[in-house]
Amino acid sequence: MRTFLSDNAAPVHPRILKAIVDANKDHALSYGDDPWTARAIERFRQIFGSQTDVYFTYNGTGANVMALSSLLQPFEAVLCADSAHLQTDECGALERFSGSKILPVPAEDGKLRPQLLTPFVRNPPEEHRVKPRLLSLSQSTEFGTVYTREELADLCAFARQHDLLVHMDGARIANATVALKCSLREGTTDVGVDVLTFGGTKNGLLCGEATLFFDPRLHEDRARYVRKQATQLASKMRYISAQFEALLSDDLWARNAAHANAMAKLLEQQIERIPGIRLTRPVESNAIFATIPRDSIPILQQKFSFYVFDESRPEVRWMTSFDTTEEDVMAFARLLAGEVHAA
Repeated sequence: MRTFLSDNAAPVHPRILKAIVDANKDHALSYGDDPWTARAIERFRQIFGSQTDVYFTYNGTGANVMALSSLLQPFEAVLCADSAHLQTDECGALERFSGSKILPVPAEDGKLRPQLLTPFVRNPPEEHRVKPRLLSLSQSTEFGTVYTREELADLCAFARQHDLLVHMDGARIANATVALKCSLREGTTDVGVDVLTFGGTKNGLLCGEATLFFDPRLHEDRARYVRKQATQLASKMRYISAQFEALLSDDLWARNAAHANAMAKLLEQQIERIPGIRLTRPVESNAIFATIPRDSIPILQQKFSFYVFDESRPEVRWMTSFDTTEEDVMAFARLLAGEVHAA
């Protein structure tokens, strides 16, 4: 079955699988004391700077929890968009693990702005309320929108004014960076981001994310202990590290993301020609949101799986990935046109 369900539903990229197989030779020291981990960390440092601390984890929730728990006290809070994965799809993991609170900020397009954050930092800290300490930005957002470098710089400047650290949830950082036509560093450290969770699973990896601290002094050596307590320290870490070494080689991360984005644009172009379908959000990365006739949804899902994002509208989400083909897009577009016309 071909799907537009999620980039999580895509298979593992062949070059990533080969990297795992190549790493599966002989014995190697555990817990990251292996040459694959050393090489992958060095590749990250070549991209983001020699000061970068790198911690590999199994999954995105673990990466976010580990990153933020390394920076927050239990009486401190993180500000994020009300649609952020941290708030909506991580089952309260951060709050249970760290004791810190999430303060969701209403943001219609998934993007935070200084004026939306001002009410949360207006009052001076006092012991009856949690203290905002960190700003978390999803790039790209859960609506597929992408922060521009200027927007990121403004938010990071706002954060500095109010003594906030800046975390970027980069589950789809590759798609966002390609969309911005900038380097990974230009869209993160250069605009003021303090810590990045770098997504791999949605961009061709079997499993694995990386947490990057751009100033190691911020976590005061806590991160390695937090990762262990969060059950995110892989004993056979070479199998995660080898994937990142391959992903960061020859711009594989960018080529995978560029293809996924291009397929989303192609699907957008086809949808715009179909009466009865309305695009509800700008297509800026690899996500397409639209409203379609309600009765058509279960019929379409029999051929191509996808999520209903908002049942009340009904608004659906279609995600493309590195292995989505033009044939997939055109076949789905033809199915959409025929079914919507019949409805």
